[in-house]
Amino acid sequence: MSVPLGVILAGGQATRMGGGDKGLLPLGEGVILDRVIARLAPQVAAVALNANGDPARFAGFGLTVLPDPIADYPGPLAGVLAGLDWAAGEGAETIVTVAADTPFFPRDLVARLALAAEGMAHPLVLAATPRGAEETKSMSSGGQVRHPTFGLWPVALRDDLREGLKDGLRKIVLWTDRHGGREALFDDGDAFFNVNTPEDLALAQRRAGA
Repeated sequence: MSVPLGVILAGGQATRMGGGDKGLLPLGEGVILDRVIARLAPQVAAVALNANGDPARFAGFGLTVLPDPIADYPGPLAGVLAGLDWAAGEGAETIVTVAADTPFFPRDLVARLALAAEGMAHPLVLAATPRGAEETKSMSSGGQVRHPTFGLWPVALRDDLREGLKDGLRKIVLWTDRHGGREALFDDGDAFFNVNTPEDLALAQRRAGA
C-alpha cells in the first residue's frame, strides 16, 4: 500500500466550547492545530484540513482546506468524504484521518493502521483502545473502544460513502462495519484525549507543558 494522504477533521461546530474552531485554541507556544499537524505530517504524503466556513482563518497553516461536500454539518463522515474526493484528485489510494482537537495521538498511528489493513482489498481500519479508556466511544464486537475519527479509508469506496450520506447515514461505525472494517489496537487510551470543554483545554495545557 502506498503512503496515504492525511486529513485533519475540523468540520464540527464545537458547541461544548461555545462554538468556533477548537483547533485554534491555544496550546503550548501555539494552538492545538499546530500540534496535530506536527504529529500527522511526518506520517503521510501530504496533509489537508476539512473545515467549513471562511478558509482564510487557516491561511497561516499552508494547508488545502476541504469543506464538507454535504450541507448542514452531517458529521465527520462528510469530512472523510471530502478527504477521499481530494485524494482521488491527487491520485492517492487511501487517506488517514485525525481529529483537529486531539493533540497527543500516536506518532506511529499511520503505520499501525496500515499494518492492521494487510490483506484487505479496500483498507478500512479504525483506531481502538482497550475497554475502560473511554466508555462513551463506540464499542466494537471485540470489546475495544473505537475512535471513529482516527482511521484509514480507501478512495475506492468514496462513491458508496457518498450514497450512504445522501441516504441519511451519520454513524461512522455503521458504515465501517458494513464494509468489514477492522480495528488497530493502541494500548494508551490517553493518546486519543480530545478537547471538548474548557476543563479539557486546561488539562491539555498542563500535559503540553509537562
